[in-house]
Amino acid sequence: MTFARRIQIVAKSDSTKVHARPPLHNQVALVTGASSGIGLAIARALAAQGCNLILTARGESGLRSVSRELASAKINILAHPCDLREPQSVDDLIRATRRQFKRLDILINNAGIAHANITIDQLPLPLWQDVLDTNLTGMFLVTQAALALLPRGGTIVNNLSVAANRVFAGSAAYIASKHGALGLTNTLREELRPKGIRVISLMPGATDTAIWNTFWPDAPRKKMMSPAVIASAVVNAILLPPKATVETLEILPTAGIL
Repeated sequence: MTFARRIQIVAKSDSTKVHARPPLHNQVALVTGASSGIGLAIARALAAQGCNLILTARGESGLRSVSRELASAKINILAHPCDLREPQSVDDLIRATRRQFKRLDILINNAGIAHANITIDQLPLPLWQDVLDTNLTGMFLVTQAALALLPRGGTIVNNLSVAANRVFAGSAAYIASKHGALGLTNTLREELRPKGIRVISLMPGATDTAIWNTFWPDAPRKKMMSPAVIASAVVNAILLPPKATVETLEILPTAGIL
């Protein structure tokens, strides 16, 4: 499903009408895991800044819902389901992006899954593989495929969570995937410095999203941050001047790590 509209914001002054464009007008962002949680919040925040969007997730119904919601922002939207674990599915996503937009300015690698609290001696291999394939290999596949579309001045944001440099018992596959994703992100940053592409490690602490239903259903949600808070910080980092960057964006609830 695609939506194509032209955006124009009119601000009134005492004597004239000023046609102002939002900061990310006509830029293009790809957001993975865009149908819920932090990914949805980032998509909303980017849309509010006039950014055109490629929205992807595994489920079509969620993408349709988000596309209908964001259509009111009068931006171009491509909603394209994708299973990040499958190279062919990723290639199809990038081909669709190239056809509609020709380029990417922003890549938000947000998609990720968790698993129930299980100690290593009980952790099934298929579950280990699914988490690693989604959180680490999926990030690699999307990034590798998207690099040809990212120009100098582009930005990549990898949502790692604070689990990228901490450990929590019972979350071995999730922790391993996030530690690996941090290593991938740090390496990518050094490789892309000469090309003028910024790479940001996003490390949010406890955020009120559905992922907690997987590994801690009774988590104290009232102490957590909202996804909109994370999205606001991400957009602010993207809007920095080209010669400045936030390399690690760690955001924690004032209550600390829960």
